Amino acid sequence: MAKKKEIPPSMGLTIDFNFPDYIITRFATNMTIQTIENEFKISFFELKPAMILSEEDIEKIRKQGTARADCIGSFIITPDRLPKFIQVLNEHLSKYNKRQEK
Repeated sequence: MAKKKEIPPSMGLTIDFNFPDYIITRFATNMTIQTIENEFKISFFELKPAMILSEEDIEKIRKQGTARADCIGSFIITPDRLPKFIQVLNEHLSKYNKRQEK
């Protein structure tokens, strides 16, 4: 039997990040993280503000007791990649916070 060769994590290739025309940028107002066996499932949700035109609309919303948040994207991430994503997010948040202080 032939042995399978492991592919190195980085082969020195440049990644060409492509944003296809069908990708729609949405606001992620909420997110959930689920642990599924050996991966993390991260789902992003958009909570759209209700259309309020009168006091009656406010009462209708209160009576509903819930607000709908639509899932706009869901991703599976392996445990070995998650710390790298968190690190990059933290770095960008730090840069943002430094710019806001000026």
